Amino acid sequence: MLTFALAVFFLIITPGPGVLSLAGVGSAFGYRDGARYLAGLFIGTNLVCAGVISGLAAILFAIPEIRILFTLASMAYILWLAFKIAFAGARIAFIERVNPPGIKGGILLQAINPKAYAVNTALFSGFAFMAGNPGLEILVKLLILNAIWLALHVLWLWFGVTLRRLNLSPVIQRRINYAMAGSMLMVVALAVYAAL
Repeated sequence: MLTFALAVFFLIITPGPGVLSLAGVGSAFGYRDGARYLAGLFIGTNLVCAGVISGLAAILFAIPEIRILFTLASMAYILWLAFKIAFAGARIAFIERVNPPGIKGGILLQAINPKAYAVNTALFSGFAFMAGNPGLEILVKLLILNAIWLALHVLWLWFGVTLRRLNLSPVIQRRINYAMAGSMLMVVALAVYAAL
């Protein structure tokens, strides 16, 4: 179980579309709107878990056209978001929107987030610790996953809100933007590599 919990921690704390966009919403709109977006990400993550656990995601992604469409949509969205971050200028602006994305935006992001599917597939198909009772194992995994997921995402939201309050030099702000955009481009590169 400890190995599973450590895997959850390291897979979720790394930058991906969900946590970077959550930090961006926190930076742009504050805690209240960030919490609504966080709720959407949480619901979306659990919907992805349900799809992975039930096998529905595997069935859908076994259809080449659906897999290609999903991959292209995911990569396009992440590239767009990375572009917005990289060229936000001399201010930390993870995301630039007139209205906060809210619960629906969080759910929709997780629906096309390749990291969500990859992480959940790895976690639920591996790390067996109750081989004699797979139903209970899935329940325990969901509880551990959600506890760690929520704590780390609240931390990313806090990070976004805190960055907004700091008085960083324009050079530092640009470097942070480039680093975040570069992280997102790595997600795209990994998705392309995995698709080959």
